[in-house]
This record gives sequence, C-alpha cells and structure tokens, in this order.
Amino acid sequence: MRKIKEILRLHALGLSQRQIAISCAIGQATVSEYLKAAQVVGLKWPEIADWGEDQLAETVAPPQGKAVHRSLSPQPDYAGIRHQLQTNKHVTLQLLWEEYRETHPDGYRYSRFCDLYRRWLHSQEVVLRQEHRAGEKLFVDFAGDTIPVHSAAAGAVTPAQVFVAVLGASNYTYAEVTATQGLADWINAHIRTFEFLGGVPEILVPDNLKSGVTKACRYEPSVNRTYEEMAAHYGVAVVPARQAKPRDKGLNSYCTS
Repeated sequence: MRKIKEILRLHALGLSQRQIAISCAIGQATVSEYLKAAQVVGLKWPEIADWGEDQLAETVAPPQGKAVHRSLSPQPDYAGIRHQLQTNKHVTLQLLWEEYRETHPDGYRYSRFCDLYRRWLHSQEVVLRQEHRAGEKLFVDFAGDTIPVHSAAAGAVTPAQVFVAVLGASNYTYAEVTATQGLADWINAHIRTFEFLGGVPEILVPDNLKSGVTKACRYEPSVNRTYEEMAAHYGVAVVPARQAKPRDKGLNSYCTS
C-alpha cells in the first residue's frame, strides 16, 4: 500500500495503468487493484494530496474486522464553480461555498473548500508565473461596480467609479473614487497615484479601457493620445493588457473583481 498515493497522483494526471506500473515499478494488476480499492472508498486526487501513506493504507485496507467508513465529504462541482466565477462578477467563493453547504450540510468547511478548488484549478492549467521587479509595473483599472455617494444636503445618491492601481512587486495599492471613467478623471487619477507613491513606475499596464486605449488589439493596441502624452511627460511606458487575456491584467484584476 506504500505506492497508493503516487498511483492516485499519476492516475489524476491521465496516465494509463501500464504507464503508472512502469513509473512505480510495480505490476499493472497491482495498480488496477489499488485504483479499484481507492474508488470503493472514494479516494481521489488532489483531496488526499496531504495525507500520509499510513492514513491512506488504513483507509483503503482497514484492519480485519474494522468497518469501512467513508470519511471524505461530498465533492464540490469544481467545473461549475469556475464557470460561475467566470460568468458572474458578483459571485464569490464564499457564496458558492454557502450554496454547497446548503446542499451538503456535512461538506467541507470554507477554508478546505477554497483549498481544494484552487488545487483543482491549478491542475487544469499550466501557466508561467509572472515575476515583477520592484518599481517595474503599475497595474491600473477601474473597478467593475460603482459605489453610491450620498449627498447629505440634497439627499441624492450618485454612482461613483473606483480607480485602483497596484504595484506588481509589492501589491502596494492605491484606490480613489472618481465621478466618471472619462479621460480627465483617468489622467488625474494617475497623477494622484504618482503623488501618493512618491514616484513613477517603468511601465503602466491598463486594461483596454477607452480612456486609455482607443483601439484594443492583441498585438498593436492604440493608446489614447492624451494618455500617451501624460506617460511621456512622466517618462513611463504604457503596455496595455492583451484583449481577452485576464492574466495580463495581473494583480489589479483581483482588486477590481
């Protein structure tokens, strides 16, 4: 039973039983036996990634006379979770976990639920992690949702925009409320960001907002002329995130969602 953890890991990667047997230096029949035993008690990767071999062996083949207990909680629908997060900006992991617990009261707690989802998500995509030098990039964008501004005198409620800027290396964040997403507010928000930071980055990375990018293109986006002149004045470069490439947006995409 000492190979069960590695067998489950390789099986989750899509390897055939023959390939697993070669990798683990055991017989293919043994691999098949272990996989069937794990399936009976509901063991799956990556839920058991942090289990010890003794715990796995005891679960798959409990001592003689000991009843078999299924100790794992009901599995969340990871693909459904990702779809909900991608298609609805108001949905959060907290909300999806609450729905999961309503259906499965004995299910995972929130921290475990999030950990399992992130492990599943990591196994679906292989990406190159972005490394940022200090002072190199500043990610800028407006948040998707507005916030209400209440006038004490008139009693009126006005929607306001939220501008967010995040330094790539340190996650140091600046945010402010503006009246609109127009060009004037966009430029002035940058100026106040530079004043707040006490300096300027080498590169500005905006999303394809019309105030900053007049033509969104994967390879040659056109930067707004006024925005370009502001960047030239401060000696910074503007490198917009590629269209439909959320990973290019880096850190500010998490702050504005």
